[in-house]
Amino acid sequence: MNKIITLTTDLQLDLPDAKIRYHQNFLSNQESNYYFDTFSSKIPWQQEEVKVFGKIYAQPRLTSLHSKTMTSYKYAGLTLQPQPMTTELLSLLERVESICNHEFNCVLLNLYRDGSDSNGWHADNEKELGVHPQIASISFGSNRFFHFKHRSIKSENYKIELHHGSLLLMEGPMQEYWLHQIPKTKKPLSPRINLTFRKIT
Repeated sequence: MNKIITLTTDLQLDLPDAKIRYHQNFLSNQESNYYFDTFSSKIPWQQEEVKVFGKIYAQPRLTSLHSKTMTSYKYAGLTLQPQPMTTELLSLLERVESICNHEFNCVLLNLYRDGSDSNGWHADNEKELGVHPQIASISFGSNRFFHFKHRSIKSENYKIELHHGSLLLMEGPMQEYWLHQIPKTKKPLSPRINLTFRKIT
């Protein structure tokens, strides 16, 4: 059973082998609406195919990788080729870096078109991200529940509802010891866009 975390505008969780920071009103509603509309229409979204147990499936979401260094990124058997950072992405990158004291050089965007789009249990622990990568995630559009659980401590299992314009920071060795997901839901939902800033070394 997930422990539902009741949110205030700001939250910090010091967990075993991880630290979570959440800023619910990182961006104003007006800014968030602007970015949602801009990314919806101007990002070159694509649906990748993944191989699972020998079968090819379309990923249940759309993605787009953007980078300052134009370095490719490998995850889940895929190799994503980056697009340049847009003016809007660079502006958000600077704001994220100013609040979390980490440097980032790329961003992976995810578009969840409705409740049937999802991202299964995983960790952002690819070699290109280095040791104990820090991940910053901005949400736009429909609220979705973000689940995270410790790999070996079964009681450490949580979910947070991520809001329009919010910022979630996953810090410390979280990607080594924890898994996270955005699960499917039967609840009728409008689209959600998620930006995950990271540093490829």
